[in-house]
Amino acid sequence: MEMVADILLMAGALGAGLYCFILSRRLTRFTDLENGVGAAVAVLSAQVTDLQKALETAQKTATHSTDSLDDLTRRAEDAAKRLELMVASLHDLPGAPPEPAPASSSGAPVFSRHAISAG
Repeated sequence: MEMVADILLMAGALGAGLYCFILSRRLTRFTDLENGVGAAVAVLSAQVTDLQKALETAQKTATHSTDSLDDLTRRAEDAAKRLELMVASLHDLPGAPPEPAPASSSGAPVFSRHAISAG
């Protein structure tokens, strides 16, 4: 009986050793930098770096566009204020001079006198 227990104990130890050996080989292949998860992690890391650079570029471009739009908006508001002042000043001008009477339709020349100013 004791011999059977020893044989079973040895078989269990050999099975555990074989299991650990197989597990070690699988983990080595799993973390391989060329084929396994290590390669996937390396590729993802490179992609994250590229995305960070693209995001920084997009942020700089958006900031520049925002500054440009702010400047254009400010200039447009200034121009609108000047136009409002010009339109308001047009209301202060005297009315247009009366239009001259149309020439007679008979075809005869029309003579008119103008006062000569002493000058």
